Amino acid sequence: KYRIWQEIEVLACEAHAEMGKIGITREEAAWIREHADFNKDEVELEAVTNHDVIAFLTNMGEYIDKDVPEGEPKPSRWVHFGMTSSDLGDTALCYQLVQATDILIEDCRKLGEICKRRSFEERDTLCVGARRIHATHDLWHEFGSWAWELKRDYDRLKDARAKRGLWRHL
Repeated sequence: KYRIWQEIEVLACEAHAEMGKIGITREEAAWIREHADFNKDEVELEAVTNHDVIAFLTNMGEYIDKDVPEGEPKPSRWVHFGMTSSDLGDTALCYQLVQATDILIEDCRKLGEICKRRSFEERDTLCVGARRIHATHDLWHEFGSWAWELKRDYDRLKDARAKRGLWRHL
């Protein structure tokens, strides 16, 4: 979760620098990209703020500003600029759903291939208690039906993933 939060915050800084409207320079955005980090244990133990996003941003800001010379403006001032906690959390959740969908698609594809292969391997194997298909108890029918169902599931997941819109760059 925190790695995703970090990437979203860095991407937002880079987008602001590219648009050139709020004052962050490309050099500051590059500095933020290079120095952004956090310590998960410190974020989770933060009892002062009682707010997970603030605890995360405070910790990440310490890493970003650690090597900034004394008296120089702190680049971390641009992190989370114009955003709310919900902007960060909702965006991160959407990205996590995209990642989960990618995992499901790949696993569904692999399992479908296994079922298809096993169907051919077991074409002569009887299976007591298997679903009756044309009065037979053949194991290959079972594997074959699972393979077809997984193909339909795979197609539905791919279709849902294709509708991801703005996530194409992540």
